[in-house]
Amino acid sequence: MFCGYHAAGLCGSCTAIDRPYAEQLSAKHIHAQQLLDDADLEWLEPVASPESGYRNKAKMVVTGTAAAPRLGILGAPDPALASGGVDLRGCGVNAPELRAAMPVLADFITRAALTPYDVHARRGELKHLLVTVGSGGALMIRFVLRSTESLVRIEKHLGWLRGELPQAAVVSVNLQPEHKAVLEGEREIVLTQQQSLPVVMGEVELQVLPKSFLQTNTDVASALYRQGAAWIEEAAPAKVWDLYCGVGGFALHAAAHVSDPGREVTGIEISAEAVAAAERARDAAGLRATFHVGDATAFAAQAEALPDLMIVNPPRRGLGRELAGWLEDSGVRQVLYSSCNATSLARDLAAMPSLRPTRAQVLDMFPQTSHYEVLTLLRRH
Repeated sequence: MFCGYHAAGLCGSCTAIDRPYAEQLSAKHIHAQQLLDDADLEWLEPVASPESGYRNKAKMVVTGTAAAPRLGILGAPDPALASGGVDLRGCGVNAPELRAAMPVLADFITRAALTPYDVHARRGELKHLLVTVGSGGALMIRFVLRSTESLVRIEKHLGWLRGELPQAAVVSVNLQPEHKAVLEGEREIVLTQQQSLPVVMGEVELQVLPKSFLQTNTDVASALYRQGAAWIEEAAPAKVWDLYCGVGGFALHAAAHVSDPGREVTGIEISAEAVAAAERARDAAGLRATFHVGDATAFAAQAEALPDLMIVNPPRRGLGRELAGWLEDSGVRQVLYSSCNATSLARDLAAMPSLRPTRAQVLDMFPQTSHYEVLTLLRRH
């Protein structure tokens, strides 16, 4: 993949872009094998991604001026841009639908007189522009603002935006008043009647609310959920827990692929909004699953009855000592572990020696970088 921004030294985010893609994928597969280092582990072929246009979400820092906004990143090496940033609206890893929307969104910023936030001067209003593409090219557009000062102007010109960009299904304002490196704040104001964005991943149509997490690579996430569902179906568990369930990707696939209609699927997630999104998707699909807002470790420690199979999909830091220790002592027979950080996965596996990985697969969720997803099936020995 050639990137003009990278070639010009304007952006270094894609750290592996100079390597041929086949080499990137092979290196990730070898890296995962070395970290897990188990001769009895069966490795499936790694799942490749499109080399470009794979990201379904663009996270753009807004700099410059209202008349000439830049949508991209901070920290440009060019001293002439020191007070602003680099415009990356043509970033090649973003989906084509996202790139096509950027000029219209830049025009909207000018039309609504949204002053970009100046990090150095600590003034201005518009901090970030977050855009997600879902099913059929529908878009969720979020304006992250310092205050409500410009909210009335966004509402005033919203009709123009949706006229120019009819695929803008969900539009919202997020308020992040603090001067710190935090992408978004607690308060969300949805400006459209439609509240959630449908995104088909695998065999399930997920519903994404503005602040809920979604895997950023739709094609590879679909492969991830399909493989997980196949392993779950083969195990035929009567009771499944999905800890860190997010918007329900694994849990809903576990509920959708059921040979036994009595299967009990429970999802646990700390984010109330993600749970609400999972429940929307469950109801729309007519599936049987229960979702709870709560801490994964606390839920597991307090539960009276264990599942036959547990799904865990933790953040990059992994399960941590407490939950890994609980799993080791719990007696749970099978665990489906999806990890975006093979290093923390290996550390967790070392803390759970009774749960041995039997199958694994690398899925290249993040081409042009060193990051990847690895799915493992653990069985108690």
